[in-house]
Amino acid sequence: MDFKKSRENALKIYWEAVEAANPYKCVLEFLSRKSDVLTVDKKRYNLKDIGSIYVVAFGKAATSMAEAVEEVLEDRLTGGIVVSNSQPQNPYKKLGFYLSSHPVPDDRSLTAAKEVVSVLEKAGENDLVIFLISGGGSALLAMPSPGISLDDKRKVTETLLRSGVDKYGLNAVRKHISQIKGGGLLKKALPAKVITLILSNVVSDRLDAIASGHTVPDPTTYEDAWRVIDALGIEHKLPPQVIVHLEEGRSGNLPDTLKEGEYDPKDVQTIIVGNNFKSLKAAEKKAGELGYNTFLLSSQIRGEAREVAKVAAAVAFDIEKFGNPVRKPSCVIFGGETTVTVQSSLGTGKGGRSTETALSFCMEIIGHDIVGLFCDTDGIDGPIDAAGAICDGQSRLQARIINVSAREHLAQNNSYDFFDKLGDLIVTGPTGTNVMDIGIVLVE
Repeated sequence: MDFKKSRENALKIYWEAVEAANPYKCVLEFLSRKSDVLTVDKKRYNLKDIGSIYVVAFGKAATSMAEAVEEVLEDRLTGGIVVSNSQPQNPYKKLGFYLSSHPVPDDRSLTAAKEVVSVLEKAGENDLVIFLISGGGSALLAMPSPGISLDDKRKVTETLLRSGVDKYGLNAVRKHISQIKGGGLLKKALPAKVITLILSNVVSDRLDAIASGHTVPDPTTYEDAWRVIDALGIEHKLPPQVIVHLEEGRSGNLPDTLKEGEYDPKDVQTIIVGNNFKSLKAAEKKAGELGYNTFLLSSQIRGEAREVAKVAAAVAFDIEKFGNPVRKPSCVIFGGETTVTVQSSLGTGKGGRSTETALSFCMEIIGHDIVGLFCDTDGIDGPIDAAGAICDGQSRLQARIINVSAREHLAQNNSYDFFDKLGDLIVTGPTGTNVMDIGIVLVE
């Protein structure tokens, strides 16, 4: 097997997936304007009947999403704000920009949230607010509930992430210690008409979970948030003020997040313009062009990264041995978002979901003519500066030659160091988009 060629092909397929989630292009697929008529998906807005138009964009893909909207609206755009963790390539004409923090909020996140609220306070009944939301928005905008400090909120986020919480549990808690999540920004935008265009980074595209659902009703309650904390056994690790706040909410002494029926749905339009499945389909097409028989496994993969890797390897072995579900040369493609539970006694290492998946995968495929690439589409695998890693049937053997133990690195959640030593980290820098993770398995 020509591992070098297969690795190059895997990278080509990955980049095709990333390009399919290009936020600028995704927005323009759903947004257009002809004279005084703005068309959003199939709904038309007569701009003669609308006063001011404000744009509020936040998330990892906010910069280019805002660029697309500004291009469409041109002179009809009144103003607004863009909040992201990467600078825009081109200056905006009417929009302000704030560089904020991700994945843990800081003072910039609080400042950005206050600026967003100040924009929304200008919007009246005859105005239009366009929200552009993508993954990362939960950290980039932070406005804790009264009595809770930003440091408290930060400690909650860090504790939840280290406890292996899934995105739904994380958001259930964060929404109930925030003034703007869980529909909070929609409350502040009404009674203006509201359009929300979303680049989904959530398994199954649940609107209330994407960036903590700032502009959609929230089905979770204070009780749900508490169940997450109780199930993870982290009550004693959280700030006392947070516990008190959640208890007040559970007792009915605080208003809950926005619920269905609290606003007129005719004044609110919400559309997903890009998601993981769209990227997987683009990857599948590219793999076919490169000569592979393709199998799109799923866009909704969840679970422990190291266990997902074993399933992916098992699928590859069936292809290798039985030609099932497709014959060689084949490309198995899947997406979603795994979790990593840090081993408290041994987990002293550095890594992310994708690199841990890759490490576990390379341990399974030793000696096989298989290549695996596992990367985040945003270019940042959790807390590390790599998008993910690539491996093949020789990776573990190469590691042994340089006296690097795959088993020890996995036990220590130290996947970054393992692939760094092999030179197999995939470092892209921020891609400007975010539709969760991509797995590409080539069986030659």
